Amino acid sequence: MSPPPEPHFADRAEDLPTPAEVRALSGIELLSEILNGRLPAAPFCRTVGFRLAEVAEGRVVFEGTPGFAHCNPLGGVHGGWFGTLLDSCMGCAVHSLLPPGRAYTTLEYKVSLLRAPVPGAGPLSAIGEAVRVGRRTGVAEGRMVDAQGRLYAQGSTTCLIFGL
Repeated sequence: MSPPPEPHFADRAEDLPTPAEVRALSGIELLSEILNGRLPAAPFCRTVGFRLAEVAEGRVVFEGTPGFAHCNPLGGVHGGWFGTLLDSCMGCAVHSLLPPGRAYTTLEYKVSLLRAPVPGAGPLSAIGEAVRVGRRTGVAEGRMVDAQGRLYAQGSTTCLIFGL
């Protein structure tokens, strides 16, 4: 499988898809369009330093490499970096199962940090998998691993599902 193209990012609100365009796409279609570079990635991904790497129904993977910009005052990678990537992959795993005209927002999430990487430790994959997606809520789990499969963090989320 070839890697996805480098993402392009929206630089202005006008660069984002219109609400009508978003309503017309299912979650898997929207995420696939971003993965394939036909729609821009969220500007926040550039800010935090991660990108969409894989999309399937009920499963979404983001990749990021922690760097100096992600450090806390002690020199370790800030826990918020892990939370951000896990929140994104878990929420998008729920989104990947939604039909056109439906969206989600995170109600709550929990993250457990299990291993501390040093900046530049190499890319980490944040893997989100939907557990159950109903009419009003969706539940997903996530884990963050390195290329050798070592577990750095794990999490769970509950999302509110609503109409657009």
